[in-house]
Amino acid sequence: MAVAFHNLNSDSGLKKLDEYLLTRSYISGYQASKDDITVYSYLAKAPSAEYVNASRWYKHINALLRISGVSGEGAGVTVEGSAPITEEAVATPPAADTKASAAEEEDDDDDVDLFGEETEEEKKAAEERAAAVKASGKKKESGKSSVLLDVKPWDDETDMKKLEEAVRSVQMEGLTYGASKLVPVGYGIKKLQIMLTIVDDLVSVDDLVENYFTVEPINEYVQSCDIVAFNKICK
Repeated sequence: MAVAFHNLNSDSGLKKLDEYLLTRSYISGYQASKDDITVYSYLAKAPSAEYVNASRWYKHINALLRISGVSGEGAGVTVEGSAPITEEAVATPPAADTKASAAEEEDDDDDVDLFGEETEEEKKAAEERAAAVKASGKKKESGKSSVLLDVKPWDDETDMKKLEEAVRSVQMEGLTYGASKLVPVGYGIKKLQIMLTIVDDLVSVDDLVENYFTVEPINEYVQSCDIVAFNKICK
């Protein structure tokens, strides 16, 4: 069933998107798809840090567009109450938006341009984003790393099979799981050692640990995670 969003550039629209992405990495399914591109194209700018989940998702999709493209078909998504950002509009943001940003920063900087003129840096960034959207289907090689991770349970009564299943349930573009084993720690407690292969530009190990492996529902089994080894994979 297709999901629907309304007025994505309003506070209420961003709040709904943020809540929707609380338990999801993508708009639909377990990999980036055309649904993500559709929603991305309706956002006039990156969500503020206030919308933690929407901001994380936006940065991830932006990186995908620049590095590897998006090929998934998706399940279908509807966005109402706003228009998609066309390539021309992305390259030249509306003056009204720029004025609003300038007004918000007035208290912090007396030299703010109140007439909405773009700086060269802003114009270049906007043009790069437009080019990224246009070339979203093109592939580009990215560096990879091999990570050995220690995953520690709460105690000796933790079901280690369920712990590993919970860890491997985290799926995202650029993340591949490898071999694993249980290593005795002491007092009957064992920890899980598991190999991960990540695409550097798409996956952050810190983000994996802080926002996936040690939060609900996985933290029912996982007490903490430590990086044992981190090695770049030579091409």
